[in-house]
Amino acid sequence: MGSDKDKNKDHHKGAAALDIKNYPDGLFRAKIIHSSETEVCQPPQGETLKDGEKIIIKTRYGNDMVKILGGLTDLSHIRKGDIRSVVRRVSEDDLKKAESYIKKEEEAFKVCREKIDKHKLDMALVSSHYLLDEPKVMFFFTAENRIDFRELVKDLVSIFKMRIELRQIGVRDESRVLGGLGVCGREYCCHSLTDHLSPVSIKMAKEQNLSLNSMKISGPCGRLLCCLSYEYDYYQEEKRKLPNEGARISWDGSSFKVIEVNIFSKRIRLIGSDGRMLDLGTTEISYNKESRSWDLNPLEI
Repeated sequence: MGSDKDKNKDHHKGAAALDIKNYPDGLFRAKIIHSSETEVCQPPQGETLKDGEKIIIKTRYGNDMVKILGGLTDLSHIRKGDIRSVVRRVSEDDLKKAESYIKKEEEAFKVCREKIDKHKLDMALVSSHYLLDEPKVMFFFTAENRIDFRELVKDLVSIFKMRIELRQIGVRDESRVLGGLGVCGREYCCHSLTDHLSPVSIKMAKEQNLSLNSMKISGPCGRLLCCLSYEYDYYQEEKRKLPNEGARISWDGSSFKVIEVNIFSKRIRLIGSDGRMLDLGTTEISYNKESRSWDLNPLEI
C-alpha cells in the first residue's frame, strides 16, 4: 500500500544519459493498458517488438499487460533504472484472462465502494484492477488527506480472499486512468499521448498570451491544461529574439512602448508618448548591445 501523488521525478538529474548503441535490439515505449501510464522496456536479446503489440512487463505494481507505442531514438531523458524487463509476449490465455477480469473488476469496484460508504471514508474510488500473474486486486482512489483504510482492507480481504492493495493517486492521474474528452474535443492528452505528467505553471499561459481565466485554461481534473507546456519552449526561444512587452524604442523624437509581440506574424505593435501607433515587422528592429536597447533599423534607400 502506498501513495502516488502528482509529481515530476527529478531523479534523472545528474545521471548519465544512455547510449542507443548499447541497445542493439532497441528500447520501446509501452503504455500500461489499465492506467495509461507509460514505461520503457527492452526486448529479450535478439528479438524486437512491433507497434501495437501487447506484452507482459514488470511494472511497479507487478506483472501487467502493456501495448507497444513504438521504438525510442532519443534517450536523453531515459535512465537505466527506468527500463522494464519483458516477461513474455501476450498469449491467447492472457487475453482471455484479461477479458474475464473486466467483469470481475466491475464487481470489485462496486463492492469496494459499498465498503467505503460503510466505513464513512472521505475518499473517491477511481478504478479496480486485477493483475494477471498473481492473486492481487488493486484499488486506485483520490482523497484530499491521508486515509486510514486498515478496516476497509480487512473487509476486502475477507471478501476477495487475496492480496489487496490500495493506491492513492492525484487528480491528474485519475484523468489519465479514466480518460475522456477535453475542451478541444480530443481525448485527454494524459490518457492518449503524453509520456509522463509534466509540471504546468500559470507562467506558461502568460508567456503564450492566453487568457488567465482558470475556467479556460484548466482541464476537467481542475489542474492547468497539459497542452500549455507543448509550445512553451518555442515561445520562449522566439521571444528571446524580440523585445519584451513594455520595452521602449525611440523613433522620430518620441519614445514608443511595445504593447504587443506576435511571434507568428513576426510583427510588433508600439504606442508613442504622443499617441501615435506603429506596426513593425520584427526585421525592422535590432538589439544594440552597447546601449542595451532596441533600435529601429535605418531605412534602406
